[in-house]
Amino acid sequence: MFVSARATVIALIAYLLGCFQFVTAQDQIPISKLQGLDNTEYLKFQSKPNNKDVQHYHVFIKLPVEYTNTEATQYPILYLLDGGTNFPLIAGYYDYLRWMGDIPPMIIAGLSYGTHDWKEGNNRSHDFTAKSKEKEHYGGAEKFDEFLAKTLLPEIAKHYSIDTNKQILFGQSLGGQFALYTAMYGTAPFFAVIASNPAIHRNTDYYKQSPIPRKNRPKIFITSAEFDNPRFKNPFTEWHEYWQKQEKDWHYELKALPNHNHLSATPESIRQGLKSLLSEQE
Repeated sequence: MFVSARATVIALIAYLLGCFQFVTAQDQIPISKLQGLDNTEYLKFQSKPNNKDVQHYHVFIKLPVEYTNTEATQYPILYLLDGGTNFPLIAGYYDYLRWMGDIPPMIIAGLSYGTHDWKEGNNRSHDFTAKSKEKEHYGGAEKFDEFLAKTLLPEIAKHYSIDTNKQILFGQSLGGQFALYTAMYGTAPFFAVIASNPAIHRNTDYYKQSPIPRKNRPKIFITSAEFDNPRFKNPFTEWHEYWQKQEKDWHYELKALPNHNHLSATPESIRQGLKSLLSEQE
């Protein structure tokens, strides 16, 4: 029996449509089919940093496959700033790090604003920064540090079996600035911070102030990409050179990342940071 080419194509399309189920935005996307996001849970927080506007934070928690919620077994936890992007990136990468033995079982927590748009609630350029004469909306780091110290970290510790002596914060760019802020001038009880290409270009002098006295200052692990944008790299280099000339009772580890740029450095910063920081505890 003769069948035209057009009829054959139509029949093939009909067959394929029968084989595939298309998931639309209105349907529930089966996240469980993304193995790298297995064992992920979700919490929502809100705060009033200026006693007026409510700020929403979405927290995504990835638990290790070994996880048991008992006091006998407690896990390190890595908090990711800019979690809306960094959590899906690192949650899957975490599995690779485990398989290669780079890191121990740990919890990954991504702190997201739920949007890239500042008009819709992404407040990173305020939350992550110290004051600056160049940007009026800068300067929320103190309140954000207080929110982490008094609300977010204690609440997460209530829900999950966390080793509160091994809480680590990761931030990149402006998030890297906040990592420096909380370690140098804040109070949030992090064991360590990882600052990837910290962007302190609008308030470099602020970070030349001596850190506040602190018994348990977080360890500071900083990465600087070879091909970071000079707009960010030059002010950070100025900061680094300044502190190398000062007598100080605190220290930080700086790691250069060859062949990386401002954002490509994120996974490698986390890999090297965790290996360095957690190996010290073994």
